Amino acid sequence: MAPASFALDLPKPLLTAGQLSLPAAAGEAPARWEFAALAGRLVELSAAHASAALTLALQLVGNAQSAGETVAWIAAQSSLFYPPDAATHGLDFAALVVVRAGTLRAALRAADHLLRSGGFGLVCVDLAADARVPLAAQTRLLGLARKHAAALLFLTQGAGSGLGSLISLRGVAEREAVAPHRFRCRIKVSKDRARASGWCASRVYCGPPGLR
Repeated sequence: MAPASFALDLPKPLLTAGQLSLPAAAGEAPARWEFAALAGRLVELSAAHASAALTLALQLVGNAQSAGETVAWIAAQSSLFYPPDAATHGLDFAALVVVRAGTLRAALRAADHLLRSGGFGLVCVDLAADARVPLAAQTRLLGLARKHAAALLFLTQGAGSGLGSLISLRGVAEREAVAPHRFRCRIKVSKDRARASGWCASRVYCGPPGLR
């Protein structure tokens, strides 16, 4: 979901922006787009526009690193996020392992090895368009994520029916201009097994030079 043509579309976070979370209803877990709320789960983030999903995914990477976790990013296609833009999120590249798998099969194998090692708190798999993760693979990866309290994030394209029933949280990323050089990235959650579905949260980002 990070074609080279989208490299300059990755908005930078504003220091004054709010967090991607919402207050909890009575008796309900807080709605949060953060590592602590996603550990041990399979998560799918979809978007028609690649930059919105990338922005929210990299925000999650930074959050996991702030919690002391090492993160892996697996590209199941030829393209990758643009490192200079990713650096604006304050990422620690020394604690970020990048795997250019190239194919879905290789990407799933890499995710299996990384989760099985127990050394990664968050593993992001950037899938190609129309990719379908077999149920057997999802079952195995979910077991590893639960065993090691890790979060596995799949980045998908489009707003279809999703990867399947084992996905614990599924959200759609959107982006809209709110002011000159400023953009709001929003996640709309259609499925969340930890709380009632249908919640959304957003944050304002400052666009990079390519969007000014």
